[in-house]
Amino acid sequence: MSNSNLSPLLRRSMGFDRFNDLFDYALQTVTPNYPYYNVEKVGENDYRISVATAGFNEDQLQINVENQLLIITGNVEEESSESTVEFLHKGISKRSFKLSLRLDDNMEVQQANYENGLLTIDLKRNIDEENMSRQIPIGRKSNEQKMLDDSKADSNSESQSQSKAE
Repeated sequence: MSNSNLSPLLRRSMGFDRFNDLFDYALQTVTPNYPYYNVEKVGENDYRISVATAGFNEDQLQINVENQLLIITGNVEEESSESTVEFLHKGISKRSFKLSLRLDDNMEVQQANYENGLLTIDLKRNIDEENMSRQIPIGRKSNEQKMLDDSKADSNSESQSQSKAE
């Protein structure tokens, strides 16, 4: 028996029930681990995404929202092979990336900041009063309405039996 870790699947969506997206992300073969990022809830309806982008400058980063998909890209120019630097150990990754996070329909990007190698994106959930939770009253059919419904059902069954007899 094996245990499956679903946390990579759960962290790819923001602001809504992620159950439906579990299947989409389960079908993807690899969950990208670069760049590292955090998703924080900083208020009741406020969220912050922090992306570790050490070595990038603002011109190499781009943020887009397309069809409720937040797309963060970092583009790095390839280093020339004529570099005079010889690395004995290269532990800091600096490669191009594309990070996509699905947003709920009510999520809106407020602002983005870049400081000390950390890209932060602030999100706000806008909740309409019509979309808020509400109780639906359960009505009761009156006897008159029940008789009307029954007579319609009877007339439909009679017309069907007459058409079969012909």
